[in-house]
Amino acid sequence: MMVLVTGAAGKTGRAVIQALVKRGAAVRALVRREEQRRPVEALGAQETICGDMGDPAVLQRAAEGIRAVYHICPNVSPDEVAIGQAAMAAARAAGVAHFVYHSVLHPQTEAMPHHWLKLRVEELLLASGLPFTILQPAAYMQNVLAGWPAVVEQGIYRVPYPVETRLSMVDLEDVAEAAGAVLTEAGHAGATYELVGSEPLSQVEVAEVLSRALGRLVQAEQTPIEIWQGEAVAGGMGAYQVETLVKMFAYYERYGFWGNSNALGWLLGRRPASFAEFVGKVVETSGRF
Repeated sequence: MMVLVTGAAGKTGRAVIQALVKRGAAVRALVRREEQRRPVEALGAQETICGDMGDPAVLQRAAEGIRAVYHICPNVSPDEVAIGQAAMAAARAAGVAHFVYHSVLHPQTEAMPHHWLKLRVEELLLASGLPFTILQPAAYMQNVLAGWPAVVEQGIYRVPYPVETRLSMVDLEDVAEAAGAVLTEAGHAGATYELVGSEPLSQVEVAEVLSRALGRLVQAEQTPIEIWQGEAVAGGMGAYQVETLVKMFAYYERYGFWGNSNALGWLLGRRPASFAEFVGKVVETSGRF
């Protein structure tokens, strides 16, 4: 069978390709730019199509002859709903047997616009007539690595919300493994699965795990949101993405963001990786953590 992975060049797409190849599935990868072809092919994608996911014709071409689709929209996209509609239309036209949508934990939170748009796509998927599965991952443990230089060089773990904020996380490799199972095993049509790995951790507790892994003190520190915004803009982030993520951080501050790991454990047939295990794995493989 052949599985189409959209958004294949991103970190989620790359991880899902690897999980599918490990299971013996043939993968067609949809990437946006020509220079992204070779990296996904190196991961084992048998076919690669290059084009803008916002173009319905590109999605139609990508879906031809495909048995299953794993649809990943570009991160924090204002066009999530339109792209989702086009992906579903392409899947229907191609006679796709299983459409798996990469959503997000708690999409029903209107205060976080990118979550709310994913809920709208879920709603459309329910009415699409496609055999579907929806996966709703928590924040990735890998996101912690974005601030790694400050952790290593200064012993500071910076976050744009209070250090008391409690968040559940999930190892991206566990998400990819679960996606691989859903895409290659029978019995998942019609299901919605929350993918949560860790218990809710405060950012102080995250720093404590980092301290133990590094053998040195790491302290959690809140970055003022104005400073975070300035850094995001300087780094090339668009205005919609900045505004949306600021709203997400405000939600985190007020309510936290957490879930339950039972569904992911059932899909994996084992307990999901804890944050401490994730950190230990990075230490072992890179020697830098």
